[in-house]
Amino acid sequence: MVEDQPELKKTGKKVDYFYAVGRRKTATARVRLYLKPGPIVVNDKPIEQYFPLETQKRTYFAPFRITDTLEKYSANIRVNGSGKTGQLGAVVHGLARALAFADREKFRPQLKKYSFLTRDQRMKERRKFGLAHKARAKKQSPKR
Repeated sequence: MVEDQPELKKTGKKVDYFYAVGRRKTATARVRLYLKPGPIVVNDKPIEQYFPLETQKRTYFAPFRITDTLEKYSANIRVNGSGKTGQLGAVVHGLARALAFADREKFRPQLKKYSFLTRDQRMKERRKFGLAHKARAKKQSPKR
């Protein structure tokens, strides 16, 4: 589900941005990447406040570090579903896709090399009937 043309939206307010959707587990992140420097906002909070841990900070800035665009873009992100880790993965996927739309020839090969454009398809395995409380847990067998 990759578009061939960059998706540049123009609204009545004359705001130009690149739109992309990122997904991970059951989380969905809708990313608007603006062409001006500024803050990255997730669900009306600064990204540093929404994802406060240092490891999370390294993760969500990774697409910008790889493409050397750390202070060149601002973003407005709406994310819902899953937990914080799934949401972080969705945000990173959405940011990488939006950057790939911004400059296809330059950024896409770099992001693809580090597999930021690939959707992580791992999902929670469903629980099977006849088993114990989890997906693969077996009921305890009596000894005698």
